[in-house]
Amino acid sequence: MSADSGAVDRTIKDLREQIREHNYRYYVLDDPVVSDAEYDRLMRHLERLESEHPELVTPDSPTRRVGAAPAEGFETVIHDVPMLSLANAFEPDEVADFDRRLRDRLDIEQVEYSAEPKLDGVAIALRYEGGSLALAATRGDGRSGENVTANVRTIEAVPLRLRGQKLPERMEVRGEVFMTRSGFHALNQRLSEAGEKPFVNPRNAASGSLRQLDPAVTARRPLRFFCYGAATLEGLPARHSEILAALREFGLPVSPDARCVSGLEGMLGYYRDMSQRRDQLDHDIDGVVYKVDDLDQQRELGWVSRAPRWALAHKFPAQEEITRLLEIDVQVGRTGALTPVARLEPVFVGGVTVTNATLHNADEIKRKDIRPGDWVVVRRAGDVIPEIVRAVPERRESELPRWHMPTTCPACGSRVSQVEGEAVVRCTGGLVCPAQRRRALEHFAGRQAMDIDGLGERLVAQLVEQDLVHSPADLYRLDKSTLMSLDRMGEKSAENLLKAIDESREVSLARLLFALGIREIGQVGAGNLARHFGTLERLAEADVEALEAVRDIGPVMARHVYDFFRESHNREVIEQLLAAGVRYQAEAGSDPAAARPLNDRSYVLTGSLESMTRAQARQALESLGARVTSTVSARTTAVIAGESPGSKLKRARELGVRILGETDLQELLDQGQ
Repeated sequence: MSADSGAVDRTIKDLREQIREHNYRYYVLDDPVVSDAEYDRLMRHLERLESEHPELVTPDSPTRRVGAAPAEGFETVIHDVPMLSLANAFEPDEVADFDRRLRDRLDIEQVEYSAEPKLDGVAIALRYEGGSLALAATRGDGRSGENVTANVRTIEAVPLRLRGQKLPERMEVRGEVFMTRSGFHALNQRLSEAGEKPFVNPRNAASGSLRQLDPAVTARRPLRFFCYGAATLEGLPARHSEILAALREFGLPVSPDARCVSGLEGMLGYYRDMSQRRDQLDHDIDGVVYKVDDLDQQRELGWVSRAPRWALAHKFPAQEEITRLLEIDVQVGRTGALTPVARLEPVFVGGVTVTNATLHNADEIKRKDIRPGDWVVVRRAGDVIPEIVRAVPERRESELPRWHMPTTCPACGSRVSQVEGEAVVRCTGGLVCPAQRRRALEHFAGRQAMDIDGLGERLVAQLVEQDLVHSPADLYRLDKSTLMSLDRMGEKSAENLLKAIDESREVSLARLLFALGIREIGQVGAGNLARHFGTLERLAEADVEALEAVRDIGPVMARHVYDFFRESHNREVIEQLLAAGVRYQAEAGSDPAAARPLNDRSYVLTGSLESMTRAQARQALESLGARVTSTVSARTTAVIAGESPGSKLKRARELGVRILGETDLQELLDQGQ
């Protein structure tokens, strides 16, 4: 390298560092020290030097934010750690219950929480490797999302290169892409002036901008980013609040309103403060989030199937408006549930124009005395489906007839039935019902089920409407000429679909169970059942008690699974699939708890242990097949009591449950090894 080129290289590196530092001060510290004009001058200088010396350009240069060509679609990527949703609370009593449950589980008097605003945007994961941004992905279904790296690189608040010298080799962080209100209004003004359709609200604008196939379009949208946690980070600090501080030091923007609070009083005080300041912010928030600050306590509390036990989203009150109920339609769902839906005069509420609202079931309509033609109060909060809160009977202009649930299915004419004790009315038509058949086939072919690429809603509708497919097994009997007779289905498309159908014949048992559409059984439940029983035959023969013994399968889910396999037409569907060549991978013995020495035993921990933490004790017991719960019941095998045990010890004595000490615990673990 010549002396001149060496000087240019040093100048370029210096400009990059200056620009990164200014980005950090602007987006992270909210404390810029240069004018926009000076910042632009530095950027133009860097762009000029890099254009003159392309050999010195690096992928993490501030000038490389827009560079990818338009994509044909988004590839699917797997998250390092699943992006789980959060449990919601709307009332102070629900927050109090959350705090009480955590104190009981942790056996402590007060929990320290990290509190932060709940941004109304789009959740994403950012993966940094060697300090440089390597991947950005949407939340998706929580386990896998869409690769939107090229688009996220255009967001100036997202550092392409982390700050600092000692950077982690690999780090995945979580955060929210959003649009400020001022940016949203400016964008909509530009769209309107260009004759394009404006966005309904900032969240939709952020989501639509993030999913553009052309990164150049995303770059023109005023997107911002706040980081709210790390999924993987070498040498994690001891507290969530310390993680946020570390992320800020790395150059990642964090909400300036995040802070630590103590106990229930601190949480509710923070909620009141943010609700009062909500309208003063330049970005939408729909609540606040509480997280247990101590990471060891987070690990001890653990997770349920869809959400961490140690976090809660406390939502702000929903927005309400009054409009007229025009009529009540009935939709038939995939499981045959008949759901009344309100058709409304359009009304703007909660940031969107609402024309439909859920009425839940006939009992709710009767309880609220809602009648077609009524003026009604409509509520919407965040992404929650709009609902009718109540009628306004004083505005009735005449006596309106009451509404009644139809006695036959509006989709197929079959009779409807209602299980005693349930509010839901269901069609008895099963797969003969077009509404159920279409939705059942869409579910069967879905990405998380049989993953038949190309078999979407439009194509399923044609297959059902033209009477070509009556059950899932019929999909495996389709041929090219039949498919080519369908609308917008050419030879190549038909061949690709047949290939996808054929490839779906080899599937995991978990996916097959999920594809069957058993009520209440999602991906997690299907996976647990598959690992526990291993084969369809063993699962089909299981009684309710055996099903309830499966991890995270409660009494209601167990009953639905049991009933599903008792129905002859469901067994017939499975037999038809197997006859059509569908083969699943047996998973016998793959359940981590199967055949373990402490299988089917349940323990409760209370008090502090000397030889290990309670989290370590829990992990050790679970590795031997035991279940560790927080509540003492008559079914508890034993309570393990350390120093200063809590109320659980008293409860164990009342129920006559066996009590073990730390020495007993160690013997138990030694015997299980």
